[in-house]
Amino acid sequence: MCNACNDPTHDSQLAQPGRRKLLIASATGLAGAAAATLASTGVAQGQGGAAAAPKAPFETRAFGTHAADQPIREMKIRRRAVGPKDVLVDVLYTGICHTDVHLARNHWPGFFPTMWPVVPGHEIVGRVAAVGSQVTKFKVGDTCGVGCLIKSCGECDNCKADLEQYCLRGGPTQTYNWPDSDFEGHTLGGFSDRMVVPEHFVLRVPSGVDLPAFAPLLCAGLTTFSPMQRWKIERGQRVGVVGLGGLGHMAVKFGAERGTDVTVFTTSPGKAADAKRFGAKNVVTWTDAAAMQKQAGTFDYVIVTIPYSYAVGPFVNLLKTRGTLINVGNMEQLQEVSGAALVFAGKQIAGSLIGGLAETQQVIDYCAARNLKADIELIRPDQINAAMDTIVEKRARYRFVIDMKAGRAAA
Repeated sequence: MCNACNDPTHDSQLAQPGRRKLLIASATGLAGAAAATLASTGVAQGQGGAAAAPKAPFETRAFGTHAADQPIREMKIRRRAVGPKDVLVDVLYTGICHTDVHLARNHWPGFFPTMWPVVPGHEIVGRVAAVGSQVTKFKVGDTCGVGCLIKSCGECDNCKADLEQYCLRGGPTQTYNWPDSDFEGHTLGGFSDRMVVPEHFVLRVPSGVDLPAFAPLLCAGLTTFSPMQRWKIERGQRVGVVGLGGLGHMAVKFGAERGTDVTVFTTSPGKAADAKRFGAKNVVTWTDAAAMQKQAGTFDYVIVTIPYSYAVGPFVNLLKTRGTLINVGNMEQLQEVSGAALVFAGKQIAGSLIGGLAETQQVIDYCAARNLKADIELIRPDQINAAMDTIVEKRARYRFVIDMKAGRAAA
């Protein structure tokens, strides 16, 4: 993969570009759109058309819940004042990640307990409504994105290497459900009308792209793009993608774009036509032991997007000698791991967590240049609970995105 031109067909020896270079430019918003955005959010315009940043904490509409057994519903939340290095984002579209379901329903009490109230959302596309006095990369009206992270120490070795997702000083501050030293209690996410985000953690979204379909790139796209970059997955290799959901369908698209031979492993045979439309050459029902055995020992990489604990053995068996299984979906126990299956064939089990800010910008630009985007269903905020049920039932096709403008005038 060439880091100079993002071409997946060749690999330059250039160093990965730093986030500062990737985040220099900002998309130019239309004056009319900017004015409409400001009006809808109630942010006053200052002299010369610039927006006056809120000087004090303010209320905004959001959608969240106070308990695992309660539905997502409309509520009012408080946001902090816009500081000198902050950007006020008018949220336009927010994707629903399976993690949003996990945390809204407190599925991970052992290692990632939900903080109440929870306002999910970390796949956010919006428009800049106001900027702090020291912001240099964004101006009012710019289209922008916010992903899974809104702060890190910026000083540890990982942060300096553009790996903010692995910040060594207590981890990065997640966009929601994370202790917030800057404001009241814990972070609240993108199921809301407005957010205040440090400039460093705001991404540039090019003008002219399909904004709702770009929102899932901030998590689902990044989560599958990042391991392909790290392991230099390229043309001619065989790649298995386990699970054809929000993450899986993006993994198939990226794999096909890179010229790899992609096989989808699914428990939903009805998704076969979609898998091939996304670029898969083969589809296997992985509950069929005979079909799985036919694929044994033939894959360079297997990317597993299953969001729950699963038995690893059948997927390790798919790998060639020295092949790698990459877990990106499950945060719980990996079951049935055989040491012998790994040692006697030099196989590896690895994990990957989203990406840093530079890589997030890279996937946005990569997709914009190639007209790659998520397959989505656009919904209103009052449809969030039904959408979450559909995700759990594996019937989503393939990412729900909330139109946060819906009902805003009445809010």
